[in-house]
Amino acid sequence: MFGSNQHGVNVYAKIGMETGVLAASPNKLIIMLYEGAISACRSATGYMENKDIPNKGAMLTKAIMIIESGLRLSLDKKAGGEIAESLDALYVYMSKRLMTANIQNKPELINEVVKLLSDLKSAWEAIARTQTLKDDMSVAIPSQVEMAVNRNIAHYAKV
Repeated sequence: MFGSNQHGVNVYAKIGMETGVLAASPNKLIIMLYEGAISACRSATGYMENKDIPNKGAMLTKAIMIIESGLRLSLDKKAGGEIAESLDALYVYMSKRLMTANIQNKPELINEVVKLLSDLKSAWEAIARTQTLKDDMSVAIPSQVEMAVNRNIAHYAKV
């Protein structure tokens, strides 16, 4: 009776995603970007294990585009100061690691980036929780993100 009209399902999913983006706060948009990059990385790892080179490349390209065109371009280096500069350097590092993972077929490099993205996503989720409890985010944003960035920079920037 209903058939298998996947196109209809895809249209509804796309509308749901667009509605979510339109209704999301700036903080939620950043979290959504992290989620998208993490999901693309995990998919790439699966494709890499299955030796599906075209899809592996497509997923890593998607993750890099999210990092570069979404997360990195959203940085306000003037307002964000040192934190934004550190995040920028970390995003550059992640993109390079994903490019290397793609060329050398190294899932451990993808997993490293997933860990970094997950840590940063957790920091932004903590900010979101704090935001619901407090109206003034002037202290919460720098301290939460700065801790995550500094923790990752200290470990990975030496590589």
